[in-house]
Amino acid sequence: MVRDEMALALAIIAVAAGKPVAEMFRSKFVTAWKPDASPVTEADRAAEALIVPLLTDGWPRVPIISEELFAAGCVPPISGRFFLVDPLDGTREFIAGRPEVTVNIAVVEEGRPVAGAVYAPLLERLWFGGSESRVVEIAPGTAFNGAAIGRRIAVREPPTKGLVGLTSRSHGDAATEAFLAKWPLAETRAVGSSLKFCLIAEGGADLYPRLSPTHEWDTAAGHAVLAAAGGDVLTPDGEPLRYGKAPQFLHAGFIAVGRLRLNARAPVPSG
Repeated sequence: MVRDEMALALAIIAVAAGKPVAEMFRSKFVTAWKPDASPVTEADRAAEALIVPLLTDGWPRVPIISEELFAAGCVPPISGRFFLVDPLDGTREFIAGRPEVTVNIAVVEEGRPVAGAVYAPLLERLWFGGSESRVVEIAPGTAFNGAAIGRRIAVREPPTKGLVGLTSRSHGDAATEAFLAKWPLAETRAVGSSLKFCLIAEGGADLYPRLSPTHEWDTAAGHAVLAAAGGDVLTPDGEPLRYGKAPQFLHAGFIAVGRLRLNARAPVPSG
């Protein structure tokens, strides 16, 4: 299956999984705490329970690394190709009643996400990317098909009046703030979940660093969307961000960029 066909297939699943997330957001739900002190809700588990069987039915030989299954110790061996799933990214935002949450599904090949879908069910907005990236307004649970839906998106040229930098709403750290201070920023915005990758992908921002440990399922789908829109996600040293770092599947840190590049950890336009 070519990249855009795979991205569309993942998008269809993500929109379906958005339905229980949206339904539970408007009702009372149970919150628990995992051994790493991160929260998990019924919505996380309901979305995962929908996503994983659909991926297994469609691609029975492709391993799935999904956040809640990983937390439960269900970690299959991986090789060159595997799925990364975050059924509900932004659980803290969800608990706080903020709509900045996403369903994230990506396929990784040889260490790089080659197709992915990011769906914000409470905003009714879907991004998906393979060889190109698209965005579409769509309600949770809506059935659809057709590779030409939505609008094609691309990263923007760095604005002369200054860049827009993005930070995590719930996971700030001093190293990230210090890194951002080196850039010619006109504005810094705090945004929840993987929406930050998508904002850069559609030309609404330029830079998103996070210099603290982050799981691979938090970034893979957004990385695929951003890369297909002309951006990238790099290590703090400017190297390509790689996936499949078993057994913990952790990044030490990353920098998501639009039409920018890193030069000895300093900002310069890509020109």
